[in-house]
Amino acid sequence: MPVHVVHANVVRPRERIEPEQLLRSWPTLPDIATAVQRAGAEVTVLQCFHRDAELLASGVRYLFVREPGLPRKLAGLAPWRLASAAKAVSSDIIHLNGFEFAAHARLLCGLGIPVLVQDHASSLQMRFPARRSWGYRRISAAAFTSAAQGANFLAGAGLPKHTSLFEIPESSTHFTPGDQHSARLATGLSGDPAALWVGRLNSNKDPLTILAAAGLALRALPGLQLWCCFTEDDLLPAVTGFLAANPELARHVHLLGKVPHARVELLCRAADFFLIGSKEESTGYALIEALACGATPIVSDIPAFRAVTGNGAVGRLVPRGDAAAFAKALVDLAEGDPSQLRAAALEHFAKSLSFDVVGAKLVDAYRSILAAGDAR
Repeated sequence: MPVHVVHANVVRPRERIEPEQLLRSWPTLPDIATAVQRAGAEVTVLQCFHRDAELLASGVRYLFVREPGLPRKLAGLAPWRLASAAKAVSSDIIHLNGFEFAAHARLLCGLGIPVLVQDHASSLQMRFPARRSWGYRRISAAAFTSAAQGANFLAGAGLPKHTSLFEIPESSTHFTPGDQHSARLATGLSGDPAALWVGRLNSNKDPLTILAAAGLALRALPGLQLWCCFTEDDLLPAVTGFLAANPELARHVHLLGKVPHARVELLCRAADFFLIGSKEESTGYALIEALACGATPIVSDIPAFRAVTGNGAVGRLVPRGDAAAFAKALVDLAEGDPSQLRAAALEHFAKSLSFDVVGAKLVDAYRSILAAGDAR
């Protein structure tokens, strides 16, 4: 018999949209449910919503559970409704998304069904930290992109250290490699090599380190071009100031700003390298997208990026904030065979990060949790 899992999602949409619109707006929700179903489990999704509704999509049953919410609050205020719906489904295991919903977690754990909690950029900073410990102390397992992240989080949140940890990314991507030459023609992206930076222009992403690294790398790579896509632009004045002070570097840097997601896919296909120097990440979707398109990563050595790159099995991990090390990695890798580097990135994505892989990892985790419960 296949495992029957409930995916419980407490975050509510801000607007009063229809169920089909929600699935389009939040693609990770149906993407993961469908991937788990393809991997051999039966999936029922419970989604907090402004009204009760039911929908069947791609073989997955979606139950929308009415929970009143305060204005501008994404979490529901009637946790017993979600727990009651979960009880009625009679599943084998519950997969709860997020560590911010203590009351929901407490009630779900009281159903006598194992609960796995998936991290989604959960913060240790809470107004009432004891509330999270109260709500989550009875969970059976937790999933993080990196096991090291999980161990640190459980300790910092005051949760049991013996909680089973699974190393599973939050999601994957539908980006595909395509043809690099065609992508360059379509986007105008150029460079020998061409490097891409995608992220929020803030201190956590540390764009100034990448700009400094590009300036150092130019000495050995005069054809280097760095292309930067960004949404939030907190550090735009600092970036433009840095480039104004370094006019030679400025001729090799292209600030594209916010671009449509479909164009990001083309840019990832066109690029040789993907660079980012994040100080911390829960997963790093932009990195996963770049790998899916064949761009070789040169990224900061942080737990999430270690997990996503197979501990540096593809591309290069570099100490945070070390512009010289980023520059050296770029120069070293640029001396390699571009086709081999591209093939390595694509192979790594297919074997470790695709939706099929993520779905299979989750189903394996569910079965492991259930087997451990049977053994007890």
